Amino acid sequence: MTIYDGIKYNLKGVFLSLKTPKLMILGLLRFFIVLLFTLILSGLILFWHEQILAMIWKMPESGWLIYVWKLTSWLLSLFLAGVSMVIAYLLAQLFFCVFIMDYMSRITEKIVLGDEALPDPGSWFGFFIYLVKQEIPRAVLPVLISIFIMLAGLLTPISPILIIVSSITACVFLAWDNTDLTPARRMISFKERFSFLKKNLGFHIGFGLLFLIPWLNILFLSFAPVGATLYYLDKEKNK
Repeated sequence: MTIYDGIKYNLKGVFLSLKTPKLMILGLLRFFIVLLFTLILSGLILFWHEQILAMIWKMPESGWLIYVWKLTSWLLSLFLAGVSMVIAYLLAQLFFCVFIMDYMSRITEKIVLGDEALPDPGSWFGFFIYLVKQEIPRAVLPVLISIFIMLAGLLTPISPILIIVSSITACVFLAWDNTDLTPARRMISFKERFSFLKKNLGFHIGFGLLFLIPWLNILFLSFAPVGATLYYLDKEKNK
């Protein structure tokens, strides 16, 4: 499937969620959890904003450099807010949202198939640990690596290219984090699931592009498991 299909399925999932009370409540719950984490981390980071800026560049006493310093301060605030949003998302994801995502995927699967493929987790706690273990290589590490590349890119002449590439890479893995829910729940091997990502890279780029829209990205991420599950089930049906 194409980039356009990725965008279409992401929006399709949002519309289905808004029409299905359970999915809407779960998506909004996930949205508010991420938002709460974001506000707390943003507040803490902005509280220490001046100290962070002072470590980078102390405020000039006079002259035109004051205006440059103020511009730098404003840009730093935006950058720190963006970083805090990513960290908040990852923390909320690991401790709360990964379970909500799986439940949303189950409900979507039941809507489409009339039933859901249940694993034999042994216990809910054991299954939760399984979900968290899947989340680390699927979203946490790729996103952290992308942020590291982005920060490193700021110090090189090709920084604009690196920032774009690292942002799209992060979005691809965030998209896969959602399309991988159903096969992971069915205990399909990681190798096979990663191969699925590589074969459908265009779709995942399109699905993840909406995650690049500031602030709205939290909303799209909240309902992403629905559209991703619809895509995977359609893909499975057409095999």
